[in-house]
Amino acid sequence: MFYRLGVEMDILEKALEKLAQTNDNDSKEIERKVKGCMGRDSFSQTKVSLDWSKLARNGLLSPEQTKAALIEEYRVIKRPLINNAFGISSKGINRSNLILVTSSVPGEGKTFSAINLALSIANERDKKVLLIDADVAKPSIANRLGITGSPGLIEYLENDDLIFSDISLKTDLDDLQIIPAGKKHAFSTELLSSDKMAKFVDELSQRYSDRIVIFDSPPLLAATQAEVLASLVGQVVFVISAETTIQGTVQDALKKLESVDVVLALLNKSKHELTLDYYGYGQYGH
Repeated sequence: MFYRLGVEMDILEKALEKLAQTNDNDSKEIERKVKGCMGRDSFSQTKVSLDWSKLARNGLLSPEQTKAALIEEYRVIKRPLINNAFGISSKGINRSNLILVTSSVPGEGKTFSAINLALSIANERDKKVLLIDADVAKPSIANRLGITGSPGLIEYLENDDLIFSDISLKTDLDDLQIIPAGKKHAFSTELLSSDKMAKFVDELSQRYSDRIVIFDSPPLLAATQAEVLASLVGQVVFVISAETTIQGTVQDALKKLESVDVVLALLNKSKHELTLDYYGYGQYGH
């Protein structure tokens, strides 16, 4: 460990010396590389405080949440996902620590589920979570969590001067970090399909393999970005509104998930005693 640190510091010192000797144009490129080297092992630099009272009022998990049933339901929901990410079940699942939360159509509760799932896993004693708002057309995670004025995924994908630590936000829940969606972009689908996004996902899966990464995705039948994102992850939580989503709609959406190794379907807005319950769990399309 000490040898590795020494090597990296030596690289930084040499780069900084070269920076002082070069012209202005070259210095910008070297400065960007130095910044990347210095920041690549820091999972976040900026820290934000979550409005826990607001989260509780909106039914989200928080220290002030008094609904024991909700807490227990997410304990049940997260367990197979964690086992698939890190346990024996992870064998054969590509990018098993990357989880996409989506639905067929808007209004089924996917963002609610993504946030609660991230909060629940972050409360494990030995699990770190990165929550990414990839619903770039209609982002809502930053607003729900009270985060403002921060660059996000879109800025990172279109700007080579930004590095991971520029968009990753540390929260006052120690093991939870967040990447907002960022600004709206006319070519967001193309950015999500880019080589840079593929490299970014590989980095999350391999370099940060000890972390669960949760993507809040657009609905499958409402935006093309969802299908693109589904091809990048190992697990999908497919949220279904129990009282409103018709079977044909669910079947049409599931066809877009045929390439995913594991799909967990989550029945939401049920009028039964449990607000959230398993609709089914397994692999579809294989």
